Amino acid sequence: MYRLLELNPQLKPFAGDIDLRMFLYRATKNRILAEGQTLNDFANAHAYFGFHHVDGGWYYREWAPSAYQLYLEGEFNGWNKTSHPLKNIGNGNWELYLEGDDALWDGCRVKTVVDANMTRTEHIPLYARRVVQNKQNITFECEVVDDRKTFDWTDKDFAGEDELYIYEAHVGMAQEEGKVGSYREFADNVLPRVKQAGYNTIQLMAIMEHPYYGSFGYQVSNFYAASSWFGKPEDLKYLVNKAHAMGIRVLLDVVHSHAVKNTAEGINMFDGTTWQFFHDGPKGDHPAWGTKCFDYGKTGVMHFLLSNLKFWMTEYHFDGFRFDGVTSMLYHDHGLGTDFTSNDKYFSYNTNTDAVTYLQLANELIRQVNPKAITIAEDMSGMPGMCLPIEDGGIGFDYRLGMGLPDMWIKAVKGKDEFWDINKMWGDMCLRRPGEKTVAYVESHDQALVGDQTMIFRLAGANMYTDMNKDCHNVVIDRAIALHKMIRLFTLAGGGEAYLNFMGNEFGHPEWIDFPREGNGWSFHYCRRQWSLKDNGFLKYQWLGDFDEDMVKLTKENRIFDQRMADLLLMKAPEQTLVFYRHGLVFVFNFHFGNSLNNVLIPVHQPGEYTVVLSTDDEKYGGFGNVAKKTYSSKRFNGKDYIELYIPARTGFVLKEKAILTVEEPAEAPKTEEAPNKEEAPKTEEAPKKAKAPKKTTTRKPKAEQPAEKKPAPRKRTPKKTAETK
Repeated sequence: MYRLLELNPQLKPFAGDIDLRMFLYRATKNRILAEGQTLNDFANAHAYFGFHHVDGGWYYREWAPSAYQLYLEGEFNGWNKTSHPLKNIGNGNWELYLEGDDALWDGCRVKTVVDANMTRTEHIPLYARRVVQNKQNITFECEVVDDRKTFDWTDKDFAGEDELYIYEAHVGMAQEEGKVGSYREFADNVLPRVKQAGYNTIQLMAIMEHPYYGSFGYQVSNFYAASSWFGKPEDLKYLVNKAHAMGIRVLLDVVHSHAVKNTAEGINMFDGTTWQFFHDGPKGDHPAWGTKCFDYGKTGVMHFLLSNLKFWMTEYHFDGFRFDGVTSMLYHDHGLGTDFTSNDKYFSYNTNTDAVTYLQLANELIRQVNPKAITIAEDMSGMPGMCLPIEDGGIGFDYRLGMGLPDMWIKAVKGKDEFWDINKMWGDMCLRRPGEKTVAYVESHDQALVGDQTMIFRLAGANMYTDMNKDCHNVVIDRAIALHKMIRLFTLAGGGEAYLNFMGNEFGHPEWIDFPREGNGWSFHYCRRQWSLKDNGFLKYQWLGDFDEDMVKLTKENRIFDQRMADLLLMKAPEQTLVFYRHGLVFVFNFHFGNSLNNVLIPVHQPGEYTVVLSTDDEKYGGFGNVAKKTYSSKRFNGKDYIELYIPARTGFVLKEKAILTVEEPAEAPKTEEAPNKEEAPKTEEAPKKAKAPKKTTTRKPKAEQPAEKKPAPRKRTPKKTAETK
């Protein structure tokens, strides 16, 4: 029996479906691989197709099975459309040999001309490694990349840390200046911030070429081209190499779930048909995203996509992938409107078994290329076995994104925190499939797109424009800062086996993300990161950033992810208070807005000393200092060990465990495991400090950048209409 079924005995009625999953995986490998061949041997399309220099000349090859004739045009032949025809060499493959070392050159602009279905069209070569926009006619062209050029990599012995603290980032919007940032600017200006903040992995968005900047990179046109929005291929290599030198792993946000429908810029209808890469008819169109859906059952498609993964790992040294839109891949209806509340939703005629097989093959290939590579699935359906090894009946990913957590927090902060159900919140933190790892996060880029807001802005609103000075106290801001710290600590400590943060949110970046577009006058105002908010030293953003840095440092040093699930020590739902233990640390939270708890007995696993090592209420993080930085010795009652704490309202803090093996038990034990709440402070410790009286709220008018008009409706992944698609 597969381990998937051992871990999930409720799935035994679907054992036949798991058997089918594994049969299709083995059958597909037998079909696409020659005898003795591995997936690593198979996934080399990029080494054959495209442009390659050989002694004395150049080869250009394409796969276009339904085309009648192909030609190459470009600067090398004065853009003559028919002077250089490709030869059909069988199996849908075409080839052109250009004699002379200088027949083509690095940066030479070219296009492919295709005769098919009695029409002639121009396209970008399928394996183009650089695509740029011609500023004169607004069309896109391929620039030949000379494969004789070498990059001086210095990361041969790079091995990354084994725990994941992920910094999700977009290169273009990572600079404070209102412009499209570059790979080198990111490497030189942002990577040091990531290192200082303690994150050991960056997850880069929008790297695969996309013609519309505002798509956030999720409508890919050219799968082998590093986006020219941010610089040249060697600039991206510089970024990755520098990250590795700093001990930072680099993951690519890979988009194999769909492709832009454009034909002149993308791969759609390259050989004159929709079915070269995609399903024909309505099945090939994504109803929500307006994009094309791959046919994962075709050998040519698998060859193209699997080779694409190997290309990014070998050419650019990426350390793994976050697979976008996995839910859309897994189901024929793309998971739209499905609640996935019963197991039969995972195993039905709606399941795209070809996509399941492709993802298994992708994960196997990635480990063959780099056994230490990391893969993360963006799957909101909770498909069983997503993050189990293939031999266990799984799909092979290392982690899934805990997409339910940010949804939970958005719903929570939309309401009043006095009504938060702490019991349900803890349940959502623990809602993880046995044996499968989860990346916990409060907010990613999705939570801050136009039409939405960052978490801190949801909590504080327009008060952030006037009352974020350190010398200004506002009850709304005080609440927002306290909860922002608590929410992040709670999620990191209890929600998964890895943690993710979108750039800037570690210090409470305000407002939202809005890419330059016609509707906002092509403005970059909301498409940048205002690092100065944290750096200038006068604003409360510094407190939030400092707390995040210390939170990451503490949990990393104590390797809390080594213990997969936290142990709940205390739950007081009416008081919105809970305490849990994870790998040597005790995490204490009181989310109640005003009810501080005295003399609370917390059961602990073993006798010892427990020292406060981090508090959201520390004055250096903008708190009131109501948690004493002290050590608590455990007490033994009725054969059990406890520590007695004062837990202030709207506060979270962490104690570090130091075991002491010998203890003395008192003569008398309390009647209950938990002392009743009292109004006076406990005698066993210092009385808590009184909260500082807030200063009068400022009456300054909002700054000019405060939005005066209603924000536009969300526009996620909507392609820019070109002349071709209108």
